[in-house]
Amino acid sequence: MRLHVILPGMLWLLGAASAAADPLQDDAGWLRTMAFAAHQTNYSGVFVYQAGGRVEMSRITHLVDAQGEHERLQGMEGSRREIIRHNDQVWMYLGDKKVRFGKRHARRAFPALLPEQILTLKENYVVTQEEEDRVADYHAHTIRLQPKDTLRYARKMWAHSESGLLLKAVVLDEHDRVIEQYAFSQLQIGGNIDRKWIPASESDTREIAAREHLSPLPEAGIESVSSGWQVDGVPPGFKKIIEMRRILAQRESPVVQIVYSDGLAALSIFIERAAEADHPHLGLSSQGAVHVYRKLSDGNFITVVGELPPRAVLQVGESVRYAGEPHE
Repeated sequence: MRLHVILPGMLWLLGAASAAADPLQDDAGWLRTMAFAAHQTNYSGVFVYQAGGRVEMSRITHLVDAQGEHERLQGMEGSRREIIRHNDQVWMYLGDKKVRFGKRHARRAFPALLPEQILTLKENYVVTQEEEDRVADYHAHTIRLQPKDTLRYARKMWAHSESGLLLKAVVLDEHDRVIEQYAFSQLQIGGNIDRKWIPASESDTREIAAREHLSPLPEAGIESVSSGWQVDGVPPGFKKIIEMRRILAQRESPVVQIVYSDGLAALSIFIERAAEADHPHLGLSSQGAVHVYRKLSDGNFITVVGELPPRAVLQVGESVRYAGEPHE
C-alpha cells in the first residue's frame, strides 16, 4: 500500500496573514511561519522524493490570488499523473482514461508538511534550530524535530530564510540515517509563474468539469461510526482524527478505518471481513518511513499503516481488538 493512496489527508487549512521569516524568533514562531508559507507563497519547482531504492521526480506549481489557492502537481515519469487543485476542488488525471473530479480529501504533502497547530506538535517533539544551509540555491534555516520517545521518527526540515517555504525534509531513524527525503532540486519563488492552467472563475471550473466529462471522486459510502473496535497500543500523543466505514477501491463491502495523528506522523487501521479481503502476505513490510502490518484475527483482516518505526506499528497491530457492538 502506498501512503499517499491509502492515507487521505487529515489536516488542511488555508493561511491567514503572511509573516516574514525571522531566524531569531522562537521555535514555535518559526514553525508556524513554515506551516503557513506553503499555503501563502507563490512558487514553482521540481522536487525529488527518495525512499530506499525508489526515486520519484515531480513538478509542483502553487499560486495564491483573490480566488484562493491553486496547485498543480505533475509526475515527471511514465504515463500522465497530474493533480490540479483549486481550493477544495481537485482534478486527478491518471494516464489517458482515468479522469476524475471532486472535493479533495486533503492531506499534508510536501512542501505543506507541517500542521498549523504547532503547540500540539511540540507536545510530542523537542524542536531545535540547527545549521544554516543552501537548498536549490536558496538560503535555508534548519529545524530538527526530535521525538520525546522511541515510538516515532526524528525529522529535519530546511526552510527558505525569507518566506519560510519548506525546501527539504528528511525522516531519520534511531541511528540518524535518512530513510525518506523530499527536496527541491529546482525552484522559483515569486516572480512570473505560468497561470494558464488556472480557471478564471468558479463558473469556469464547472465548465471544465462538464467539457472534460469529469466524474465525481467516490465519496459516497463514507460514514463516521463508532465501530466497536478498540486500539490500545497507540503511542502517547496520538489522537483519533476520525473513525469511519468506507468503500475502498475494488471492494464491494465497506471496511472500518480508524485514523490517528500526533500532529506530524499519521497512523491508520483498516478492518474488514477476511472472506472479503484481498490477502497480500501477512506480517510487516515497509516503504521508506511507512510500515505496514497485516494480520488475521477472528475472521477479520487487519491492516495497520503508519509513519512510525516497525516496533510501534507492531505494537499497534497486536493491540487491535473488538470491544463491543458498533453504534452508528
